[in-house]
Amino acid sequence: MLVGKNASGGIALGRALVLSPQEPTIEEGRALDVDREVRRYRTALEKSKAEISRLHGSVLEKLGADKAQIFEAHLLMIEDPELTDAIENSIRGEHLLATKAVKTAGDQFVSLFQAMDDEYLRERALDVQDVTQRVLRNLQGIESVDLTALTEETVLVAHDITPSQMATLSPKVTGIVTEIGGKTSHTAIMARTLDLPAVVGVKNAAGTIRTGDVVVVDGDHGKIFLNPSDADLRAHEKQREDLALQKKSLRALVGLPSVTRDHRTVHLEANIASPLDLQSVLHNDADGIGLFRTEFIYMDRTAAPSEEEQFQIYRSVVEKLGSKPTVIRTLDVGGDKHLPYLNIPHEENPFLGLRAIRYCLKHPEVFKPQLRALLRASVFGDLWVMFPMISGVDEVLAAKAVLEECRRELTAEGKPFRADLRIGIMIEIPSAALLADVLAAHVDFFSIGTTDLIQYVCAVDRMNEAIHDLYDPFHPAVLRLIRNVIAAGERAGITVAMCGEMASNSKLTGVLLGFGLTHFSMAPASILKIRKKIREASFSEAKVAAERVLALGTGREIEKSLS
Repeated sequence: MLVGKNASGGIALGRALVLSPQEPTIEEGRALDVDREVRRYRTALEKSKAEISRLHGSVLEKLGADKAQIFEAHLLMIEDPELTDAIENSIRGEHLLATKAVKTAGDQFVSLFQAMDDEYLRERALDVQDVTQRVLRNLQGIESVDLTALTEETVLVAHDITPSQMATLSPKVTGIVTEIGGKTSHTAIMARTLDLPAVVGVKNAAGTIRTGDVVVVDGDHGKIFLNPSDADLRAHEKQREDLALQKKSLRALVGLPSVTRDHRTVHLEANIASPLDLQSVLHNDADGIGLFRTEFIYMDRTAAPSEEEQFQIYRSVVEKLGSKPTVIRTLDVGGDKHLPYLNIPHEENPFLGLRAIRYCLKHPEVFKPQLRALLRASVFGDLWVMFPMISGVDEVLAAKAVLEECRRELTAEGKPFRADLRIGIMIEIPSAALLADVLAAHVDFFSIGTTDLIQYVCAVDRMNEAIHDLYDPFHPAVLRLIRNVIAAGERAGITVAMCGEMASNSKLTGVLLGFGLTHFSMAPASILKIRKKIREASFSEAKVAAERVLALGTGREIEKSLS
C-alpha cells in the first residue's frame, strides 16, 4: 500500500498508465545565428499559444468557463514579457541556443515559485513547467501524449499531471495518482470538478507502480492499493458501489431546504478560492458563498491585480449567484500566504505578525483598489464584504473609514454601488471572540474562522506536525468561545456564520446547531452531507445535547460523546 494526500474523494479501480515525463533534449553550445534562434523560439511560441487556445476551447466546452480560466492564465504566462524577454535576451546577449534559453528562463521562474512558503504559490511552479515544456516540445517537434484514446478503465500515474493533460482526459480515466502536489494544485482542483478520485504527494509512485498494474485509489483516505487479491478487489468494488449509492442518495437533497425536523432553517453556503470553484458551488446546491478567499486572485502574478480586473472577477461571481449572498473576504496575506511582490518583511512568527487587515490598513494603495472593486461589483448581486483578522473595535472602525473614503471617491466619479452593502468581520482571534458583544454594534454579521481560532486559543502552530495532536476542534475552550460569539450575535440581531473547517465536521453539526448557528459555510462537496445531518436533526434536542457537551472537561471526552 502507498500513502499520499487525499486530494479528491471516492474509490477508483483500473489498470495503471504510468506517464513518463517527456524531456526534450536541451541543446548545448553557442548560437552562431542568433536571429535564426529567435525565429525558432518565436515559431514555437506561436504554436504553443495556438495549442493553449485550442485547449481553452475544449475545456470551455467540457467543463465550463470557470475551469477554462486555467488556460487563460497559461496564455498570460506564456506571453509574460518577463519570461519572453528573458528568453530572447539570453539568446541575443548570451548566444544561447533556443532550447537552452527557454529551459534556463523556465527553471529560474520555477525555482522562484518553489522557494515560496505558501503551498498554493509553490503549486504554480507546475504551470510554469507546463508552459515552458510545451514550448520546448514544439521547438523539437515532439508530439504530446494523447490521453483521449484509452479503451479500458485507467488510473493515471505520474510525477504530476499538467492542466493541459487534465483537460484532455478520456472518460476511461477513473483515478489519478501523482508524486507531488497538494489540495490546491490544478490537478486536485480539476479532479474534484471531474469527480475523479485522486491521491497526490505519493513518494516514488511512478517508480513503484508499473503500467498494467491493477490499482485501487482511495481518494478519501489518501491510499493506493497495488494488485490486490481477488477478494480485496471485490471488497473495493463493493465499497465503490456503496459510495456511488451514497452520492446518489445525497443528490436527492438538491433543491430541498436545510431545515430540521422541528422547522429550524439553516443556510449552507460554500467556501471558494476563485471563480474556478463556482461550478461545484452550483452543482452542490449551495445557498450562497459564505467565504470567497480573494488572496488567491493575487497569486500567479508579479503584481497586484488592478481595480478593473478585480471588479470583473467579483462581478462574474455575484452575477452567477444571482439573489444568493456572496461573502467576499478582503485580502488575507501573511501567515502562511506570501506574495513576494508585496514585500512583506520576514517575521519570526508570521501568524502573529503583519497579516490580513493589519497589512491592508498600513497599505491603502493595495486595500483601496480592492474595496473600490467590491463596491462597484455590489450592484450586480447580493455582495457582502468581510474583514479578516480583526482583534478589536479600532480595526473595524479604521477599515470602515477606508471603505467610506472609497464610497466618496466613487460617488464623485459617478460610479454606482449599493448603499445597503453588508459589512462583517471574521471572528478568529480570541480577543474578538471575547469582545463579540461590543463588535456586534459596528457590523452586520460575524463569520467564525475556526481554522485560526483553534490555533490561537490552543496556542498550537497548525503547521507544526510535532504538536498537531494539540490542534483540537473539540477543545471545550474553543466550543465555549464559539457558543459565546453566536449568543452575542443573536442578542445584537446580526447574522452569525462559520466558515472554518469545523462547519463541515459532521460530528459537530448537532453541537453547532444547538448553539444557535444558522449559517454554515464549507467546501462545496460537503454541503449535501451536512444538509442530510440538518434534516435528520431536531433543534430542541440539539440545544440540550450542546449544553451537555459543554459540561465535559476535555476534547477527547467531547469527541467520544459525539461518535
